[in-house]
Amino acid sequence: MKYLLIVDDHADIRRLLSITLGRQYEVLEADNGTAALEVIRRYHPMVVLLDVMMPGELDGLDVLDAIKADPASKDTVVGMVTARGQQSDSDQARKRGADAYFIKPFSPLQVVSWVREHMP
Repeated sequence: MKYLLIVDDHADIRRLLSITLGRQYEVLEADNGTAALEVIRRYHPMVVLLDVMMPGELDGLDVLDAIKADPASKDTVVGMVTARGQQSDSDQARKRGADAYFIKPFSPLQVVSWVREHMP
């Protein structure tokens, strides 16, 4: 089974992406960084769409670091979906291993196209 994980503390963002992508992929959801890492360890999604700013002890960049540091998940494709739109934010995420950086409000079609490239 090919899993896609959507991680965002806003249910409406998760719902939008889940509805948009759920017809084609098995979509999993998490609303914080700790839950995201639990889902990643259990299901090994091929792609993770990850918000940067989330409540709790782990933000999206912490989760990205954990994904890339773990040999079991280091090859997971990660797209950041965030309101942080400065070039320096995007550069930092890419240096830490992000494969894409989508700024909210984002185009769902752009995200779907990117996911299709990484999840045949």
